[in-house]
Amino acid sequence: MPINFDKAFGIHDNALLLFERRTQLLTSNIANSDTPEYKARDIDFNSILQNVQSDQLHIQKTNKNHISLSDDSMGDEIKYRIPEQSSADGNTVDMQKEKAEFAENSIRYQATLHILSRRIDGIKKAFKGE
Repeated sequence: MPINFDKAFGIHDNALLLFERRTQLLTSNIANSDTPEYKARDIDFNSILQNVQSDQLHIQKTNKNHISLSDDSMGDEIKYRIPEQSSADGNTVDMQKEKAEFAENSIRYQATLHILSRRIDGIKKAFKGE
């Protein structure tokens, strides 16, 4: 009986990639906190993950030459944040919010990594017959 590894990790492999991309955006926001006219950006994590899941359910590559739609699944999903308080220089980065979002994103990334690690360990044990 063949094993389908595409479903072995569930949504966690896609979630890990989304957390990584969101970390890049949040880091960019923090790095540009003093840049005049810089607009803070973020993604709607849940919306993107649902889109990635629905793409996987409805669109399957049947040939290696087909174009994968998941390569740039976040291109249109990156949004500018609406500032809670305006600044004189036009910068929309709220450092407290960015740091809180970064910390939450890091915790979720680590939790997802832990889940994937446990699944891989389970697959290894299954192959060994343990």
